[in-house]
Amino acid sequence: MEVLSDPNLWIAFAMLTALEIVLGIDNIIFISILVSRLPPEQRDTARRLGLGFAMLTRLLLLFSLTWVMGLTADLFHVVGQGISGRDIVLLLGGLFLLYKATHEIFIEVEAREQDSPDGRVTPTAAARRGAYWAVIGQIGIIDIVFSLDSVITAVGMVEQIEIMIAAVVTSVIVMLVAAKPIGEFVERHPSVKVLALAFLVMIGMALTAEAFDAHVPKGYIYAAMAFSLAVEALNIRSRSKRQALAAAAKLAS
Repeated sequence: MEVLSDPNLWIAFAMLTALEIVLGIDNIIFISILVSRLPPEQRDTARRLGLGFAMLTRLLLLFSLTWVMGLTADLFHVVGQGISGRDIVLLLGGLFLLYKATHEIFIEVEAREQDSPDGRVTPTAAARRGAYWAVIGQIGIIDIVFSLDSVITAVGMVEQIEIMIAAVVTSVIVMLVAAKPIGEFVERHPSVKVLALAFLVMIGMALTAEAFDAHVPKGYIYAAMAFSLAVEALNIRSRSKRQALAAAAKLAS
């Protein structure tokens, strides 16, 4: 009851929850891109499983705080540069994100035209099952990377593990609600999808740089994302107006 009556803990909870939601934007974008490759009937389940795994990973890491903080200790040195367990995880995650994002950009921009006139193929049932679990596996891999950064940030902000757990659970619930409309919006607008993939390339580069202690403030990345999305929103509005005027002119003729 003392915890519930302490305004400082409520402030810490609100700040940590907001930060966890912001840090989870990367996760939502990545999940939305991968899930869009699945048949419509599988997307909701894959989205829930992906975010559920993200929450489970974060909670497990929170209950292993001693081990997590030990990951920041140097394991060995390369050319005078200390390499820790966290650095290895960030490096592998960053490289995986760079590969996956550039591969998806290639599929979106080049390979789609080679599949069929409308950019779609009809996979077999076995191929669909294989694709489903491949997507879940890839989401799980990147969840570990994002969760590690998220938990280390949480430890730096508050000391009470109860506050950390409550903030993580709340942020994942918010992401679960937001993931579907964000995914559907990205799927409806191919240009936004390519833009989102470009963001993932930026995040992959930032993770790789951070593995070598070259810290890139997330604020710069999120500011660039917000500016690019604002410009793209204006483009979408402009295209919609032109299409509406064209449709009206066609009806009038």
